Amino acid sequence: MSAFSFAVEGTDGEARAGVFHTPHGPVQTPQFMPVGTLASVKALDPEDLQRLGATMVLSNAYHLRLRPGDETVRAFGGLHRFMQWEGPMLTDSGGFQVFSLEGLRTIQEDGVEFRSHLDGSLQQFTPESVMRIERNLGADVIMQFDHVVPGQSPHDLAREAMERSVRWLERCRVAFDQLQREDTLAPTPEQALFPIVQGGIHADLRRASASAIQGVADWVGVGIGGLSVGETKPDMYAMLDVVNEVLPKDRPRYLMGVGFPEDLVEGVARGVDLFDCVAPTRMGRTGAFFTPTGRRSIKNAAWRLDQSPLDPTCTCAACARFSKGYIRHLFVAEEILGLRLLSLHNVHFLVALMREARDAVLAGTFAGWSRDWLARYHSRSTVS
Repeated sequence: MSAFSFAVEGTDGEARAGVFHTPHGPVQTPQFMPVGTLASVKALDPEDLQRLGATMVLSNAYHLRLRPGDETVRAFGGLHRFMQWEGPMLTDSGGFQVFSLEGLRTIQEDGVEFRSHLDGSLQQFTPESVMRIERNLGADVIMQFDHVVPGQSPHDLAREAMERSVRWLERCRVAFDQLQREDTLAPTPEQALFPIVQGGIHADLRRASASAIQGVADWVGVGIGGLSVGETKPDMYAMLDVVNEVLPKDRPRYLMGVGFPEDLVEGVARGVDLFDCVAPTRMGRTGAFFTPTGRRSIKNAAWRLDQSPLDPTCTCAACARFSKGYIRHLFVAEEILGLRLLSLHNVHFLVALMREARDAVLAGTFAGWSRDWLARYHSRSTVS
């Protein structure tokens, strides 16, 4: 019997509340997954993540392949033991990272050849090699190797990348099935491979991609990729509406690389279950923090004497103990604690937001809750 299953516990419109069962425990959805690119969520440790309520964490196959090496991680017993995280994990295949190396990579049908951003060494990723890398890392959910193009790509380029991603998916599936049969000593013996819907901002290509990947295998869940890569937000939401119509209703949907608060709420409204993004920690390191009325900058001189927390409604450790004035001082003084506190707050904000959304779906009030939440969030400038 498979260690993976998904049960929808409630719906409100297209929004869903469910439970995704994995070998390392259940994940209540909708859920935001903090990103630990190099087996570390920047500035936070696993106990921080547990305390703020995160249940599933993401790492990246591209970065871990280059440093410290997937074989090294495997020697430690896989990512869970390597980074001391006991809950479910997901690894991205590196398709987006390869996409971002424009000028340093060459895409061919066999795979991608690129120069390491670390030392310039020549590397090659193929669907087969990526499956081996992700097997060695040992996450519960692993993603196919796909071809990502910019969000505003014309139809012909988006179609080429989408069709190549489907062909690479078939090769990933064959390699994945073989590894599952033969590599019984892997850190996590049973893994789930997610395909990725591509197609840019072209509805016909998104439908064709969704149809094609469903013809390859009976997947545990599905990724939605190639969004938040340069297209407008209305275009992104429109593509989520398209794929929501054609993807199976009984499988979890994972929207890749999307993590701003308003996008999470809009995504849940369109049937998305899982999200990830580096934004909360990256923004925290630059002084930005989330509030229910938009994004703020701790560097604003207005906070110098402010003794209130970042967000009076927030229950994170930063808001429970420290004032805006103090955290602003930390940033002005270039004390690393400031970066850590804002990163913790931002991740907590998104995890708690998805809990609120889940509760609203189960209560049958999501439509009104999301409308009110978005109106409040957009009521003031998102940066001040």
